[in-house]
Amino acid sequence: MMPSWNPVTSQANALGESPFWHPHEQCLYWVDLPAKRIHRTQPGSAVVDSWDVPQEPGCMAPAARGGLVIAMRDGIYRAREWGGTLELLVPAAHDPATTRFNDGKCDVLGRFWAGTIYEPRTAHAAKLYSLDCRQGRTPELRAQADDAITANGLAWSPDNHTLYWANTPDHVVRAWDWQAETNTLSGQRVFQQLNGKPMGWVSGQAGYGGRPDGAAVDVEGNYYSAMFEGARICKFAPDGRLLAEYPTPAQCPTMPCFGGPELRTLFITTASQGRPAAELANMPGSGCVFSLPMDVAGLPVNFFQE
Repeated sequence: MMPSWNPVTSQANALGESPFWHPHEQCLYWVDLPAKRIHRTQPGSAVVDSWDVPQEPGCMAPAARGGLVIAMRDGIYRAREWGGTLELLVPAAHDPATTRFNDGKCDVLGRFWAGTIYEPRTAHAAKLYSLDCRQGRTPELRAQADDAITANGLAWSPDNHTLYWANTPDHVVRAWDWQAETNTLSGQRVFQQLNGKPMGWVSGQAGYGGRPDGAAVDVEGNYYSAMFEGARICKFAPDGRLLAEYPTPAQCPTMPCFGGPELRTLFITTASQGRPAAELANMPGSGCVFSLPMDVAGLPVNFFQE
């Protein structure tokens, strides 16, 4: 049975991504990546504020001093206010002709993390970076992990001892032991290895559960993975067991986040770009943002510190 997802927006995004709940504003933020646009809304208001930016906004996070930190194609930028001037914090360490920033968020100490996507998808050339600007530090990108094509699924456990990171095309979610104070990763392991797409599979057919895109974690440590092309959110226990599946009203959910006053609402962004006409007709909400009431609360968003 389809869970009772509620539409948050009626206007479809091409590729919605990077949602987060801003507790001070009681607003949901997200991006439409190929449209080069950032959105925010107070759910239930039917009003969506939109901000056009000059490059694809792969991911973003709220800043403790106001505004946002945004990873775009060629670097990581700081906006002091909504619609404000974009100040370059640090240029990308990649060639923006073939690579851009993708999924990311802040850790509990306020460092900003962003992974990349190698757009030719012919090599495992994508990496995961962290950026520490706390207490006046000189901004410098630090490579933390590699061996990926499309970086996704970044999340931390509630005790901040485990970091999760997905490589979408390989259908794998990896995990590391993370030491917050020293910002070091160790003990790399496979958290989930999901089945690949069968040859000849087309949208609407059975036999494919999707591949891991964005992710969120709840207060019990469960990992929620948006399964792109799988029309579902998977809830995995910290030990890797599949605890639940939440069928979605779009074939391509892209990223979940927890929000609402008590963080007991699961929001998801979805995609419509490049999807088959039959799929869009069957799932007319594709590209929209949806919400689902949950019994367990999620972890709050972490703010960028500087």
